[in-house]
Amino acid sequence: MSLDRLQNCFAHCAAEGRAALVGYMTAGDPNPAASEKLLHVLAGHADIVEIGMPFSDPMADGPTIQAASERALAAGATMRDVFRLCISVRKARPEAGIVLMGYANVAYAMGYDVFAEQTALAGADGVLIVDIPPEEATEFDAALIAHALHPIRLVAPTSSAERRALAAKTASGFIYYVSLTGITGAQMGAVQDIRAQVESLREQSGLPICVGFGIKTPEQANAVADFADGVVIGSHFVSCVADHAGDESAMLTRLDETCAAMQAAMHKGDAA
Repeated sequence: MSLDRLQNCFAHCAAEGRAALVGYMTAGDPNPAASEKLLHVLAGHADIVEIGMPFSDPMADGPTIQAASERALAAGATMRDVFRLCISVRKARPEAGIVLMGYANVAYAMGYDVFAEQTALAGADGVLIVDIPPEEATEFDAALIAHALHPIRLVAPTSSAERRALAAKTASGFIYYVSLTGITGAQMGAVQDIRAQVESLREQSGLPICVGFGIKTPEQANAVADFADGVVIGSHFVSCVADHAGDESAMLTRLDETCAAMQAAMHKGDAA
């Protein structure tokens, strides 16, 4: 694993005049075997792959990703599957960024050091834990850094000035700016407001800034790509699974088409 891999992703995208496509899928959804195929489709388009760790109480997520976690857990998906899927994506895309995303209970149950060790061995570059705020992340960050993993931070529109400053100081890899006040899959906030927040964050951190939550159309993605370093698409991709439940071929085809449309929207300078 190289700490420079995420940096290289953003540098490569910037050189091509585009934002990075950061794509999320829940590991094990709708079952571990199909999930591997879906993740490979996603990895064929995304610069950075976010692999969601299924959890029984995904409180920051909307109905689409909540349902994905439920399907994965019902199919018997475990952290062993998460790591196996991460290894599979890493073998297929040596140059891609890979981030594990999820909730503190998952890592806590394993033990932070064991979790970080297994995450690094699986080939991931960083970890984003939704419910560990920067004020309480010292122990978890230490475990990640000991295994050369990036601790990635969320910043929301409601984050206080103190929390934004601490997130900017302690983050690594990139900062994930949440484009709305609410859960994943809700409607994206006003583009002008998001741009202003991203510009403010740039004054506090030299890290790349990715914007996510609520981006559902190529037009929205293109508008955000014009000023963000990366655009995160989650629920929109995950919905391909539920929309074609029971038809794996259609599921894979639809995800491929959806990813391709978002990938094409990453070029800067095209926003209206």
